[in-house]
Amino acid sequence: MAPAIMLAADAPRLSSANTGFMLICSALVMLMTPALAFFYGGMVRVKSTLNMLMMSFISLGIVTVLWVLYGFSLAFGNGNRLIGYNADWIGLSDIGLTELWDGYTIPVFVFMVFQLMFAILTPALISGALADRVKFSAWALFVALWATIVYIPVAHWVWASDGWAFKLGVIDFAGGTAVHINAGAAALGVILVIGKRVGFKRDPMRPHSLPLVMLGAGLLWFGWFGFNAGSWLGNDDGVGALMFVNTQVATAAAMLAWLGYEKIRHGACTTLGAASGAVAGLVAITPSGGAVSPLGAIAVGAIAGVACAAAVGLKFKFGYDDSLDVVGVHMVGGILGSLLVGFFATGKGQSTATGVFYGDHSFDQLWKQCAGVFAVLAYSLIASAVLAFLLDRTLGMRVTEDEEISGIDQAEHAETAYDFSGAGGGVAGIATAAPAAAQTRKVDA
Repeated sequence: MAPAIMLAADAPRLSSANTGFMLICSALVMLMTPALAFFYGGMVRVKSTLNMLMMSFISLGIVTVLWVLYGFSLAFGNGNRLIGYNADWIGLSDIGLTELWDGYTIPVFVFMVFQLMFAILTPALISGALADRVKFSAWALFVALWATIVYIPVAHWVWASDGWAFKLGVIDFAGGTAVHINAGAAALGVILVIGKRVGFKRDPMRPHSLPLVMLGAGLLWFGWFGFNAGSWLGNDDGVGALMFVNTQVATAAAMLAWLGYEKIRHGACTTLGAASGAVAGLVAITPSGGAVSPLGAIAVGAIAGVACAAAVGLKFKFGYDDSLDVVGVHMVGGILGSLLVGFFATGKGQSTATGVFYGDHSFDQLWKQCAGVFAVLAYSLIASAVLAFLLDRTLGMRVTEDEEISGIDQAEHAETAYDFSGAGGGVAGIATAAPAAAQTRKVDA
């Protein structure tokens, strides 16, 4: 939000408390990328574990460098409604150590590094849809291009004070559109181009380590407090605290709702369902948590839990191979969380805007949310599909069928996640070490 004109005596001063808080939040958001790697890594088969970990980790390297060189300048510099630019921020070349961010009480460097962690995480989210079949070099180039062409402009639209969605009044507290719809739509666009895994809908593709999935989900939940509460850039007025509470509440409600759906539909409450339900709740509350009450957060979480649990089965009905349900959880959860602002916004949180169920029962905010949601979805879907198509026609996006069948870890990284030869050895050792309790996600196929 652009600062108001003020007297020098009234100008904001650097707050050590808010600065320290935001640095901690930045570290928590950074943790979410390796947490995502664990979450995704446990959901794939043994032969793809390292590749899945690396597809997330490489984003830490690529996006960090790009963000310093030009990403922050284009995303948050003063420009126009579509893209920003600030020459002083190219290479972070001319930023004072105590220069404050846009009327807030934290340094520009702190805001820059907090937003960097969002930029790192978002392309990593896409990787879960592409498990088992993408060349690592092609993926690395895709991350660099996608962050530049898709993420940076969308971040400007939604969060920069001169971005068109911000000016329109679209509410996205911490990334329902810019992060989750953006990544989910991109995932759909890419998988429509590169096609299905060998054996999709025929071979069992069970998660090899459900404990690893649960560890990743728990770390994501922990890191998400920094992701959400930190997005208010301080807590002088209590809105950050509201977001913290709503993050916990919605996540709990979504997990319970997902498990309830599983129990009714499939007769069991699975650990994979608990982890996925928690993530669905985190996704849905991300855009809405600063605008709704805790009761509203329960509603947002419960709706997202059931809807995302149902949505993961759509890939079998429509034939797109979303390996780890990025579309079903992140795109669907992001859409729901963003649109539900238009129903549950109380006008007592981050803004005075109210949803259909509050105030004068106007649909005004809902239409604004629809505009933001569908603009980001369409742009990311189309641009990501075009990028994938161009890379596939030039470098080739996929490994060979033989490499996919034998294992992408060995083909792309010359390593394996587990050395079973030291614990029994041979084929028998591998067979006994394979997790007997691994389960396929139960979906409406």
